[in-house]
Amino acid sequence: MKTDIKNTLPGYNIHEYLLVLSPPEELWHKIMKIKEEFSTTYKSDHARWGKPHITLVQFKQYEMMESRITHRLKTIAMGAPAFKLELKDYGSFPSHTIYINVLSKIPVQNLVKEIRTETQRLMKLDDDHKPHFMLEPHLTIARKLVPWQYEKGWLEYSNRHFTGRFIANSMLLLKRRDGEKAYQIAAKFEFQNLPVMTKQGELF
Repeated sequence: MKTDIKNTLPGYNIHEYLLVLSPPEELWHKIMKIKEEFSTTYKSDHARWGKPHITLVQFKQYEMMESRITHRLKTIAMGAPAFKLELKDYGSFPSHTIYINVLSKIPVQNLVKEIRTETQRLMKLDDDHKPHFMLEPHLTIARKLVPWQYEKGWLEYSNRHFTGRFIANSMLLLKRRDGEKAYQIAAKFEFQNLPVMTKQGELF
């Protein structure tokens, strides 16, 4: 019963959060067209709902924790440099997901590792809801596919080509109420590549 009481109190609403890298508008629309085409051909609603992005972290947390998390993420972004991202062709997680490959994995992985070090404790709701840090960067075209969608879709997309590149100069924190479909932008963090002393000044 405790959680029922909590959920009616301000700040105790649980939200789902995604911290993502989002491609610029032109590339975003190019990928969105691929997702819509996949959705129409293979009857996958998930392909159409999900907007193009590379997920860094996925977590659930009480809304009242958001300001502490955003403050920490802002500090991380202040010290992080912008970096170039190369996207090429398609990959898959067998039986359920088809995605665009991210070739430049190392800068993304380094960023995720720093976020994990600095924010893991803040992002953990409880023992059953720990944050999920994405150390295999990819850009999802369609997920939660049933076997026939995956098999037919992968047969086509494993033979298709895609190229794209962009400079990742910020990350977005997206949120939605537990159970809702659409994410809203909660905050944007610009990568500023500032020296460590400036970052530390932010923390205290």
